[in-house]
Amino acid sequence: MNFQVTVLKILVSYPDGFALMADLKRDMAILATSGRDWADRTKRLAARVPALDIFSQGLVERLNGGWRITEKGRAVLEFMEAKPGAMPTDSAAAGAEPSDEAPASPPLLARRSGRSQRLQRRRAARA
Repeated sequence: MNFQVTVLKILVSYPDGFALMADLKRDMAILATSGRDWADRTKRLAARVPALDIFSQGLVERLNGGWRITEKGRAVLEFMEAKPGAMPTDSAAAGAEPSDEAPASPPLLARRSGRSQRLQRRRAARA
């Protein structure tokens, strides 16, 4: 499992892209034990941006006991999820402006199981 890709995927699934550390740890544990599909998917996504560093590249910021995905982080995640044939030049992978193409498929966390939907509703109720 690629930690940095997983962090981006988790944060983008939260309202406003912000999650407390306890929520991040819980979601990471769920995904880490979800099987080979998740590990394989994050490895494939990470391969599209080999020099990925979510903090030094400004994709995620630390604040108020949690982490928040930035607009740049959202753009890089969209780039990673784009179909390989629709991928723009390597400048987008380095953090330049992403293409205007929509991702090929909805993010994995957007396709939630029943348990994940309940967790999302609980988070929304707390907020």
